[in-house]
Amino acid sequence: MTQGANAPLTATRVTVEVTAPKALDVSGLLLTDAGKVRSDADFVFFNAPNGPGVTHRPAGGGSADAIIIDTAAVPAAITKIVVTASPDESGVTFAGIEPTATVRDAATGAVLATFTPPRLDRETALVVVEVYQRGGAWKVRAVGQGYANGLAGIATDFGVSVEEEPAPAPQAAPARPVQAPPMPTTAPTPAHGTPTRPAAPPAPPAPPSTAPSFTKITLDKGKVSLAKGGSVSLEKNGKPFLASVRMGLGWEPAAGGRNVDLDASCIAFDAQRNKIETAWFMKLSIFNGAIAHSGDNLTGEGSGDDESITVHLDGLPPEACGLVFVVNSFSGQKFTAVKNAYCRLLDAGSGQELVRFDLTQSEAHTGVVMCKLVRQFSGEWVMTAIGEYVDAKTARAMVKPASAML
Repeated sequence: MTQGANAPLTATRVTVEVTAPKALDVSGLLLTDAGKVRSDADFVFFNAPNGPGVTHRPAGGGSADAIIIDTAAVPAAITKIVVTASPDESGVTFAGIEPTATVRDAATGAVLATFTPPRLDRETALVVVEVYQRGGAWKVRAVGQGYANGLAGIATDFGVSVEEEPAPAPQAAPARPVQAPPMPTTAPTPAHGTPTRPAAPPAPPAPPSTAPSFTKITLDKGKVSLAKGGSVSLEKNGKPFLASVRMGLGWEPAAGGRNVDLDASCIAFDAQRNKIETAWFMKLSIFNGAIAHSGDNLTGEGSGDDESITVHLDGLPPEACGLVFVVNSFSGQKFTAVKNAYCRLLDAGSGQELVRFDLTQSEAHTGVVMCKLVRQFSGEWVMTAIGEYVDAKTARAMVKPASAML
């Protein structure tokens, strides 16, 4: 299968195996039509292996980690099961170890479909495939949607409450590496116990966890100030908050410097990180006006945003799932001649500032990737502050570094 393709399931009970050159943690999430779990019990993984109609099978005896789905036993409220994977080893990304999903008839072992996603990079977790119901029939779709914030990013995206646990004290001969994915915070039950990996020999009880809960940052509490690498979901009270946003970008000449002509652009990418279109000062409107550029500012002087780009999220084509906002110096001046560079996200209707990211330092380069807006698999949009300087003087030259930072 190729990414985005789907195929009918010819078996009622299927096994989805996920393999890679390194050990993986494979999980399954049972989702309703709303794209969310009903409770944390709908998150099936190595230490909560049994869900309604869905079971986790651990690796062993030559078999890979797998999720077994009995479509006849899946509750009526569940219309989709997503199968996820993350490297078992701490700090490892999927770069160079792209996994392969093999969907088999659970009764006979016959292969029904296989899928290997395109090249991956910084992803530490992946929605590999989904098994979903459409018109009374069950199908499988190749997804390959990556997350850079690990299994926690996937779990919270689909409504699971998770917390990150500290690494346990060193033990002798652990049965598996001790790096554990974030786990549900609901009270443990016999079928959904406190998520800790087994280790041998048994160690004394660990002290109570003091690790902070994993918190998904949203717009619930008002304006958000991001640090480099920080992210915020454009949701409020659990629902999409905005249909149209405006990205404002600004800068000032450094003390004693001359006017600086910088250009802001928005580069739209598909799920494979291929560029679809670019909104810049030579092409102010793309996607039939769904993304509109305010026009070129030649000096950077004056208060307020120097250039702005308005995005009507509902008007974007389905393939546009990543927007990267960049600023480059067409004349070749370095960003050391600039001060107070920033980007901010506003409600395009009211003009209210929602998210702000200030670049505190300048570097001697001609381009900077400021931030990105990425549509998650669940449909929500997440803004992430990047602030990485690169050597590029045109919007075209910014495409490659922007793609690498998605």
